[in-house]
Amino acid sequence: MEDAVTELQRLWLTEAIHWRETHAGPLDDSEAVRQARQQGGSLEARLQHRALMLADRDGLTTALRRWRQGASVAMLLLAALAVLSGAGMAAAALGDGTRPVNVFWAVGSLLGLNLLMLAVWLGALLTGQRQAGTLGRAWLWLSEKCARDAQAAHLIPSLLLLLQRRNLARWLLGTAANSLWLLCAGSAFATLVLMLATRRYGFVWETTLLSSDTFVSLTQALGALPSLLGFSVPDTDAVRASGQTAVAGAGQPWATWLLGVLLCYGVLPRAALALLCWALWRRGKPRLSVDMLSPWAQALTERLMPTSEPLGINDPAPTLAAHTPSPPLNATGHGHVAVAIELDGEQPWPPQLPVDAEDAGVLDDRASRQRLLERFTQHPPRRLLMACDPRRSPDRGTLALLGELARSAAQARVWLLPAPPGQALNAERLADWQTALAQAGLEQATVQWLEADHG
Repeated sequence: MEDAVTELQRLWLTEAIHWRETHAGPLDDSEAVRQARQQGGSLEARLQHRALMLADRDGLTTALRRWRQGASVAMLLLAALAVLSGAGMAAAALGDGTRPVNVFWAVGSLLGLNLLMLAVWLGALLTGQRQAGTLGRAWLWLSEKCARDAQAAHLIPSLLLLLQRRNLARWLLGTAANSLWLLCAGSAFATLVLMLATRRYGFVWETTLLSSDTFVSLTQALGALPSLLGFSVPDTDAVRASGQTAVAGAGQPWATWLLGVLLCYGVLPRAALALLCWALWRRGKPRLSVDMLSPWAQALTERLMPTSEPLGINDPAPTLAAHTPSPPLNATGHGHVAVAIELDGEQPWPPQLPVDAEDAGVLDDRASRQRLLERFTQHPPRRLLMACDPRRSPDRGTLALLGELARSAAQARVWLLPAPPGQALNAERLADWQTALAQAGLEQATVQWLEADHG
């Protein structure tokens, strides 16, 4: 499972388990802790291994996969909305060509909202707000809705907490927000080019309070940057004449001026900011790590890195990767072991076992289970036969214990014991056991299975 996730996702799931245990209390993690200790490595590596096992068990890994799918769908929806909005703004700014275009109203409709939201975003960065970007937050919200998984609600807070430790939330959300505004401005620019290339438009400006000199200065000021890129700027006489009516021959200079203004003040700033945010995000992502100073990590230190843990190598290296929970950590194992699960006094134990088989007793309390699991973590058996009384119901706790024991052995089978003398098994309950074991992926056998290896 660990190989299937990226480094960011590993940290994200670790933070999600941290967030969940902080708000809802510690999880049942005995198996995850044993596997993390067996894997070895630093405390941070063990914390991550434990968190990944818990996330996989409790469905957080699946929720993360669904959230990523939802995030992709949400981004596509927002991108489509941005493209349609940009095209709509350009069409509204130029009209149908039957009336002259008020050139400064057109500039305001094409750039006004874009520049206003850009100022808000920059202001949020300067004032230290970590979750800057309305569109970025909208993307996170819509991603959660598209995921359609209740556990996805746990992922967003943990992701933001993880990123905020390195101030990366602003750059991730900034990349999303500026990219969407870039699509909007780019769509408006493309629509503007298409409409100006296929229709004849006249351009005017109108005022009641201001003089023509004001519009001459404003036209030249806004056109200074586009002129460096080759866009034409209407001359003074054309600007003054356009205050009365659309001037014949001035349509092309006004059109290229309008395109240049939109490109220089709408498209290029958003493109530059999107690239900058993306570069800062990529630069900071490798520095993400688990918060080792948090009370959560400190509370797990002794369990994951016990001071009495042996440092020497007691057994040969396992033939399978240490992080693989199933098959077991040591694929070869040592010896054959039989163990009984919660038997009453009517079931005799131990049975007649093969000479080389060991009786591990009856597991009837938590302490005995923990001792045996700890032992199997260090010395996994080659064959493990787990005896159960099929007169009892196959409850989830028993099935979970059988699965945990099975993952601690190279090979494992379940032995459904025969009924004591004078009694008979309930056929329906026996069928329930067989169904439950099949669903859990556990095979059945009898005591003869321990006698010898079969190939």
